[in-house]
Amino acid sequence: MFDIELSPQSKKFLKKLDKNLIIRIINKIEKLSTDPFPTNVKRVVNRKEKIFRVRVGEYRIQYTVNYNNKLIYISDVNKRPRAY
Repeated sequence: MFDIELSPQSKKFLKKLDKNLIIRIINKIEKLSTDPFPTNVKRVVNRKEKIFRVRVGEYRIQYTVNYNNKLIYISDVNKRPRAY
């Protein structure tokens, strides 16, 4: 099981969203703690780091996985056009 850490930017973005949408995004993030690579995960291209993304409707959750510390770092949560 992995621990989850959100960036300050992601926390700020989540605070502005509708409660139902926050619940959907948080549920997806919690599922990542048990399975960091679900079937719909994709790697973000043109980046040096291994950044992955999952979809929640029209929103994207971008994250990195640190196996040494058993940590998933959520670097960005944003709408599709602004996520990349």
